[in-house]
Amino acid sequence: MKEATGEINLAVIVMISIGVLMAFFFGVLWPMLDFNFTSTAQCNKAVCNCSENSKQGLSGLHEIDGIMYCTCWDDEEENRSDDNSFDCLYKG
Repeated sequence: MKEATGEINLAVIVMISIGVLMAFFFGVLWPMLDFNFTSTAQCNKAVCNCSENSKQGLSGLHEIDGIMYCTCWDDEEENRSDDNSFDCLYKG
């Protein structure tokens, strides 16, 4: 009987550990991964303004905290205004 009780206690500890790990994954890690997937897919389909002239400040290339970004618009957007723009990493 004592052996069975010990196995049940171990099973409960394993189930609680799995629950804690799942809560951490789906509560903390998955939202970050999902945002990264979404923004990468959005930037892959975008039309960006990152010409050589933009490095001289003439168009959409700009720097935020030492990281270069391009001003981009949705590929399907006909109305390209500042309201519809978003930033994507400059891949040089």
